Amino acid sequence: MPTPVPRRVRATAAAMELLRRLRTAHGPLMLHQSGGCCDGSAPMCYPAGEFVIGDRDVLLGQLDLRLAAGESAQTPPEPEDTAPVWISGPQFAAWQHTQLILDMVPGRGSGFSLESPEGFRFLSRGRVFDAA
Repeated sequence: MPTPVPRRVRATAAAMELLRRLRTAHGPLMLHQSGGCCDGSAPMCYPAGEFVIGDRDVLLGQLDLRLAAGESAQTPPEPEDTAPVWISGPQFAAWQHTQLILDMVPGRGSGFSLESPEGFRFLSRGRVFDAA
């Protein structure tokens, strides 16, 4: 029997809680992991549809904001209950063998990311896919 493939993106409990607070304040959300430049490769959180997805961007997955970290859904989420997580094409090429783990740490996020005034910032952590 084939081994299930792990999701390409997941979030810590702290990041999920912050995303739920941001969704309450701003409505549906989306996240984008850039490949560098001004904000390095920080995950950025935007109101859904406010960031233009490029032709080379890759959808890593959808975070189900109804769930606690590690829970599985019994029913499909409504679109407003999800936060799609995108990554730039070049960044995906570099991280294609890695699971992106969205976390939250104290500090100031980018001026354009919704969590910036909250006193926290999103942080990407990675876990290399292996046979285990």
